[in-house]
Amino acid sequence: MNLSYWEQKEWLQNIDFTIVGSGIVGLSSAVFLKQRFPKAKILVLEKGFLPQGASTKNAGFACFGSLSEILEDLKSHSVDEVLSLLKSRVDGLQLLRQILGDEALGYKPYGGYELFLEKNRKLFNTCIEKVQDVNAMLSPIFENDVFSLDSNKFHFEGTQPQYIFNQFEAQIDTGKMMHALIQKTQNLGITILNSTTVDSFAENPNSVLVKTNHFEFISSKLIVTTNGFTNQLIPQNLKPARAQVLITKPIQDLHIKGTFHMDCGYYYFRNIDNRILLGGGRNLDFANETTTEMETTSKIQNQLEHLLRTVILPNKNIEIDQRWTGIMGVGPQKTPIIKQYSNHVFLGVRMGGMGVALGASVGKKIVDLMA
Repeated sequence: MNLSYWEQKEWLQNIDFTIVGSGIVGLSSAVFLKQRFPKAKILVLEKGFLPQGASTKNAGFACFGSLSEILEDLKSHSVDEVLSLLKSRVDGLQLLRQILGDEALGYKPYGGYELFLEKNRKLFNTCIEKVQDVNAMLSPIFENDVFSLDSNKFHFEGTQPQYIFNQFEAQIDTGKMMHALIQKTQNLGITILNSTTVDSFAENPNSVLVKTNHFEFISSKLIVTTNGFTNQLIPQNLKPARAQVLITKPIQDLHIKGTFHMDCGYYYFRNIDNRILLGGGRNLDFANETTTEMETTSKIQNQLEHLLRTVILPNKNIEIDQRWTGIMGVGPQKTPIIKQYSNHVFLGVRMGGMGVALGASVGKKIVDLMA
């Protein structure tokens, strides 16, 4: 790109911090950097015209993990590791609420429900047996019981007669959240340049040369927050994970309210604007869903529709309005990667599908590490 003197001088000179990725982690990092270093010149680069990964494409769950997810995590993580991760998620959600406020988030504390299909009777019984043990394990964080039993008051078909209810779960409006976070970032004097891909970087003794698809420039520090796309820039122990979603057209007299999980969190749905938003199904095809491609597939979309029409709303005339995908970053461990990669390059990636909960906390931890 043939930049003018004015463009080079105003936007690309004397950059103190460059952040790659304008999702929750990237913008939270920018906000905390500006609070810590008020005079710093901060630049955020985003390859999409909107955040490209999952920050504007998620289901809007203010959650930290269903009971079955926690039990599954305990098979591969220690109790202390699971508690630490859960606390990071809880703290991250609280931090996000403090940064933006509940009104800007569209925060609605309706609670969350985990339901189990009839064929998952064994998993349901295991969860029932472990409710009190997990509540006791979580008591240092919440000082109250998290999980309890509730009846099938939403009249789902083909499920166990009870749900497991989480009183601390809530909904947010993903679009409002990210719009508010972008506005807050810009109001602090932080520049966001969209449709700009960082192709590579080269570290100098006192700075980093950043090369994009349009231009190159020097930055004192570089922070990478690209989650599922990270390996395209820096190889890390994570993989992309595509999440597919659909949303219905408005449904008359919709009686469902809350956030809902199924099958160890691999399926999830909620109400929004008299519609049902439903996502998941990655476990049907792990190999093909380990991708950064943004297309939907008939295999997973057909299963989502099947659940919608046979379990969630079996007696309703339903029309699908939209379908989309988001790209998460997952790995062998669910803990995020927060580290200094080199002298002037830092990472905050691998949200494990919990970017809404972890994003603000990870952003703060990156800044604390740099400071």
